[in-house]
Amino acid sequence: MKISETDILLVPGYGKTLPGHWILRWQDKMDTARVVKQKELSRPSKKDWLDTLVSEVDAARRPVVLVGHSLGCILIAHGAHALKDKVKGAYLVAPSDWDREGLVEEFDGGDFKPIPKDPLPFTAHLVASRNDPYCEYERAEAFSKAWGTTFQDAGEAGHINLESGHGPWPEGMMSFAYFMKRLG
Repeated sequence: MKISETDILLVPGYGKTLPGHWILRWQDKMDTARVVKQKELSRPSKKDWLDTLVSEVDAARRPVVLVGHSLGCILIAHGAHALKDKVKGAYLVAPSDWDREGLVEEFDGGDFKPIPKDPLPFTAHLVASRNDPYCEYERAEAFSKAWGTTFQDAGEAGHINLESGHGPWPEGMMSFAYFMKRLG
């Protein structure tokens, strides 16, 4: 499937996405990509975030491909069955494990817990790091298995964000292009 034939919805995670983050760079590089803008970035509500995502998917004019990062991956898993009719696939990067106590001092995961274990009703790919401070590698593998995704070991890449040195993240763009080809 060609990027130009899809609406690519970029679904960031908890907190503000800083300039230079690969999600914002991807939005700039792909004409059909846009970031899903959520309210309450530091105190997210699953219902509010899911309502926003469903609204964005419903507004799409072409088949939708979701690209989630961190809590965005968990949101996609929570909303998968409500989104299945328009979503062609999901590319999930560095899911965060909100079932883990004390993941973020300022936010306890709220109603995003427990993390769903149901298979996703669309093609999906999960990219995980071996040293992600927000999700143990084995836990990411378990998410992948439960959700029925293909799995990619990103090596020691931290949380695959600016703090871990992943602004442009060219390897991610290549992996995403391969994922899009698989959707064809």
